[in-house]
Amino acid sequence: MIASITGQVEHVGLTTAVVTVGGFGVQVQATPETLAGLRTGGQVRLDTAYVARKDESPLLFGFRSPEEREVFETMLGVSGVGPRTALAVLSVLGPAAVHRAIAEGDAKAFTTVPGIGPKGARRIVLELADKLIVPERPARPADAPAEPWRAQVLEALVGLGWNEKDAARGVEDALAGREELAASGDVPLILRTVLAWLGAAKAGSRTAAERGV
Repeated sequence: MIASITGQVEHVGLTTAVVTVGGFGVQVQATPETLAGLRTGGQVRLDTAYVARKDESPLLFGFRSPEEREVFETMLGVSGVGPRTALAVLSVLGPAAVHRAIAEGDAKAFTTVPGIGPKGARRIVLELADKLIVPERPARPADAPAEPWRAQVLEALVGLGWNEKDAARGVEDALAGREELAASGDVPLILRTVLAWLGAAKAGSRTAAERGV
């Protein structure tokens, strides 16, 4: 098992990065938050999870911390949840929110993740009950860089499947009345906020459609 990799960042894409390790370019799948913290030419260490797939090439997933990897690997134990969905959960909620939702039995939190409906959300909470312990939340740096957060957030959203127009509108709507968050330039927190808003808006539209509104 490949538990971690350390090397120079060769390329950062919308959903993957390539890290040069021992002369080999290793491609890792990662959340937009993790990718936003990488810089081409810089050094990085990522905790990793190796996922073998039947009749397909294996995938390597990279994480900023062991806690993220733990949540990802635990999510894979839920029936019907594959690596892409587990990564989407981390992208939208983050490890602390996942732990908290499981501990509180909050299935609704998981419905903000694209591709997870109420039934799947309840299954996640049921199957992961008592398997994840709520960790201490580290303090967030107060001096996060202010620029260029908007371009990074939009690029990450497009990489997750939203078109540029919807992504841009989602950023504006999600940050309306949250001037302090926008001014902080905190890319990971802004991205999670926008993803949660988009997920909630999508769920609301689906409910309205089902009711014939």
